[in-house]
Amino acid sequence: MWFLYLDESGDLGFDFVNKNPSKYFTITVIAVSDRRRNKSLLNAVKKTLKRKLNSKKNKKRVIKELKGVKTTFFIKKYFFDQIKDIKFGIYTITLNKKTVYTKLTEDKERVYNYVARLVLDQIPFEQAGDRINLLIDKSKSKKEIVEFNNYVIRQLKGRIDPSIPLFIEHKASHDHPGIQIADLFCWGIFRKYEKNDKQWFNVFEEKVLFDKVFL
Repeated sequence: MWFLYLDESGDLGFDFVNKNPSKYFTITVIAVSDRRRNKSLLNAVKKTLKRKLNSKKNKKRVIKELKGVKTTFFIKKYFFDQIKDIKFGIYTITLNKKTVYTKLTEDKERVYNYVARLVLDQIPFEQAGDRINLLIDKSKSKKEIVEFNNYVIRQLKGRIDPSIPLFIEHKASHDHPGIQIADLFCWGIFRKYEKNDKQWFNVFEEKVLFDKVFL
């Protein structure tokens, strides 16, 4: 069974004159091809939350998730040290927003879906086993979720054995550790391009199997 976790960093604002949007927009997929490895990854998130953020010493409030933008480098490093020997892959594409065609800037969902598909295109689905689970951070409306799912299924069905089911779910990040993992790594890749900050990226770079700037 394959487990895929997808998240994004940055925004899809394109008004660089009147507002201050991000220069880049990153979509990242974490791919795990084994139940045991997947369980170990998810457990590492739970252990990090319990031991570092919700320990007995910290009784002020319960922190439910690891977030790239909020979690300290020390805790990110603690998390990665638990999973560095687990086999998994990071696939990512970063959109250079200033080079996007003007017409496309008016259709943000189309841009998002297209970049997400470009990332998924890099994953060797031909090697998939008996099932593929794709979990995505829930940020879309019901209509947008249906459009995204249909688009991805149309694009991938030619690469996946018809006997292998593809399940797509959209969940809030605080409800699933796998999406939190995607958030942590995606933020590190985004920071590399947006701020030339490679501190966190350098820690997990060995796990990155595909990293490209689009446009």
